[in-house]
Amino acid sequence: SAGRSWRKPTAGTPNEPMARWQGGETRPCQGRRHAYTSTTSCGPETILRRFILGIAIFWVAVIATLGAGPVRAAAPSIEEALADKVMGRADAPVTIIEFASLTCQFCARFHNDILPRLKAEFIDPGKVRLIYRDFPLDPLAQVAAMMARCAEPTRYFSFLEALFQSQPNWSEAADPLATLAMIGRLGGMNQQDFDSCLRNQELLEGINAGKDKATVEFGIERTPTFIINGERYVGLMPFEDFEKILKPLLA
Repeated sequence: SAGRSWRKPTAGTPNEPMARWQGGETRPCQGRRHAYTSTTSCGPETILRRFILGIAIFWVAVIATLGAGPVRAAAPSIEEALADKVMGRADAPVTIIEFASLTCQFCARFHNDILPRLKAEFIDPGKVRLIYRDFPLDPLAQVAAMMARCAEPTRYFSFLEALFQSQPNWSEAADPLATLAMIGRLGGMNQQDFDSCLRNQELLEGINAGKDKATVEFGIERTPTFIINGERYVGLMPFEDFEKILKPLLA
């Protein structure tokens, strides 16, 4: 976004995602992209009301997804953290591989609006399995991907859901790392866990290696991209388009 830049990591913090997010000039209210507020009026009282409403909705969504008062779990091994994240039965006849970036608004629209119906009609009945793979498009997406993969493996998709539902709030926050750390705490990850996760060079390199492999193996350049039983589909598609693709494969 305009007015923001990643500062170079200081000595002792070699990996890019641990660099601080630095606030720049205040962006004008008019035209700002935000999921929960309009930019019709920019008066101070209106801005304050909308800010408070946005924060309230943000935390309600996160708590509803991750739950309040979580139990802290042991950090996953590097093998567990980097393993494919799979939703659905292993023997499902159709496989969707999704490549997504956690800061991609179209990826968020897929997860928030389309995936719930795919899950209900195709994944839960055992017809389709979804494999989620990270394809981070910027350093902040790397940070979010690392945090989700440091979560207890059975809670991975809960973290993913929380991150996509609240995407505008943490990705546009004055201090995104602090906001992500708060989300992590709701999922059982304390500040020490969060900081340790983002300093995990092996995890960062593994995510980047997966991204490079996706480019070579499948020609991935943009997000979201879906590989459905070997065929590539680029960009956000409505549920009806998924239905048209999946039904013949299940016939």
